[in-house]
Amino acid sequence: MTTKLIEYPNTKLWMAAIKPPMYSVAIMPIWVGSAVAFAETKYFHSAVFSTFIAAAIFILAWENLSNDVFDSETGIDKNKAHSLVNLTGNKSFIFWLGNLFLALGLLGILAIAWWQQDLTVVGIILLCCVLGYMYQGPPFRLGYQGLGEIICFVCFGPLAVAAAYYSQTQSWSLMSLAASVIVGIVTSLILFCSHFHQVKDDLAAGKRSPVVRMGTQHSAKLLPWVGGSIYVIVGLFVILGIFPVWTLLSLLSLPFAFKLFRHVWQYHNQPEKVSNCKFLAVEMHFWSGLLLGLGFMLAAS
Repeated sequence: MTTKLIEYPNTKLWMAAIKPPMYSVAIMPIWVGSAVAFAETKYFHSAVFSTFIAAAIFILAWENLSNDVFDSETGIDKNKAHSLVNLTGNKSFIFWLGNLFLALGLLGILAIAWWQQDLTVVGIILLCCVLGYMYQGPPFRLGYQGLGEIICFVCFGPLAVAAAYYSQTQSWSLMSLAASVIVGIVTSLILFCSHFHQVKDDLAAGKRSPVVRMGTQHSAKLLPWVGGSIYVIVGLFVILGIFPVWTLLSLLSLPFAFKLFRHVWQYHNQPEKVSNCKFLAVEMHFWSGLLLGLGFMLAAS
């Protein structure tokens, strides 16, 4: 169970609530999709890329803040010291701050659409936002049914990578779709890992996450198979000629993957010790995504 508020120094609480490392989750799909576009076209629109990155960060901030609000309504966060709603004691403020971030993010996406004179990217990102709301928002709360990882895969994989690719090329690509599978899987792992330390709270609130359904031991056994699959997929796509050889650079992130797998297996049933595993998953996500995108960029040079 999550440690109570008075047991944390205030600064650490705020950093845990804001979760700065998690925002790489917003950046990597844009990076990989844009890198694939550069590999195929030798063209890179830096203004579109920068605007998309900023917009993605704002939209993820909305997602995180609104999730805190929605979770406060179910009682699942009553023991979560680093909930922004619990820290501020002002659910309404957090709700409207989140909506402000959403508006800023959508303004960035609209700017891209204006440059392109094409609303396609707007449509894709609006679909992501709708799915993001359905993840925790009433009356859907699909995350409580154990569907969060699937939504995460779709939004941060095929949809986000396709949107990033289209923002650079105004076209579609088999290579970007293939790359989006890898980004989607490793992003879903972050959400999957976030459940290990809160099984009691999830059960009490009726949240049937995959870890709750399978138990921590079986979930810890499954993690290396799912996480390791991204490296198998990269190798397979290189062999099939879908990816350039340079994308094998992503294999250099394997130490971060092994670190995550070992940690979760060792501490899967010890909430206080396993609670940081989502940040180990973020490390794996960051380095695998960064190196994958770099492989595409180098292939174009």
